[in-house]
Amino acid sequence: MNERAVMVMPVWRSAMVDHWGIIVGGLALFVPSLYTLFTGIWATEGYAHGPIILVLSLWLLHRQWALMLAASNGRSASFAGWSMLVFGLLLYIVGRSQGILMAEIGSFIVILISWLLLNFGWKAVKAQWFPIFFMCFMVPLPGLFVDAMTLPMKMAVSYVTEHLLFMAGYPIARTGVILQIGQYQLMVADACAGLQTLLTLESLGLFYLNVVRHTAALRNIVLAILIIPISFTANVIRVITLTLITYHFGDAAGQGFLHGFAGMVLFVSALLLIISVDSLLQYVVKLRHTPEPGRELR
Repeated sequence: MNERAVMVMPVWRSAMVDHWGIIVGGLALFVPSLYTLFTGIWATEGYAHGPIILVLSLWLLHRQWALMLAASNGRSASFAGWSMLVFGLLLYIVGRSQGILMAEIGSFIVILISWLLLNFGWKAVKAQWFPIFFMCFMVPLPGLFVDAMTLPMKMAVSYVTEHLLFMAGYPIARTGVILQIGQYQLMVADACAGLQTLLTLESLGLFYLNVVRHTAALRNIVLAILIIPISFTANVIRVITLTLITYHFGDAAGQGFLHGFAGMVLFVSALLLIISVDSLLQYVVKLRHTPEPGRELR
């Protein structure tokens, strides 16, 4: 390599890996996408968690920033990022032009990874793995997959709701996902017990795990696994709440303001269940590490 090439390469590298240029360009690129999301799918009940996931992901990125810089020793760029950048841009073009939200929003994550690689290297991506993974929860899934997974979940929630209220003495019957209580009929909608709701609650549980940062591996693993039945239980609580509101206060109350309130019940009950289970696991872990009376620790 001649002297001119040695002098030109750092200049070329500095110009091409200008992280501020990529940030500004990325923001300009995704402004139309964010507008489409906020006025479209994110304005619906089933995908209202999207902006929450985005804000929390950005906060997690900021939270890990100092650790990321320490892990990457300031700046150790990987040129594999160029391949990721090209792939992300192609993914965005296809998703934006064809109206494929999964590809359009997924490209944001790919471009973010490419930016980290170009400026800080693989160690930075490793340090930021959870915020990147957490962002995946805001990517809309294919409609066919969501529909296929949602129906059995709605059936299960409807079944449990019917039996619990029947045992409590309420006049309730069920046909598929339609609940008949008194003179009212309620259909368990996708937003009440669908896959998107489950994913939202799963993301809430994983965010809680990342924030509390337990040192006991068993406690983290068990709690992560239990988030799925906790999410199902929270869905059942929400449907029971809506059913009882409709039965006692009428259909207008069930479909009006109190319907939105039931959505708050869903997230509050899920969070309380996660904290309760976590407290129980903490108690179990302490018992495992507490020596028996009269027995010396070795």
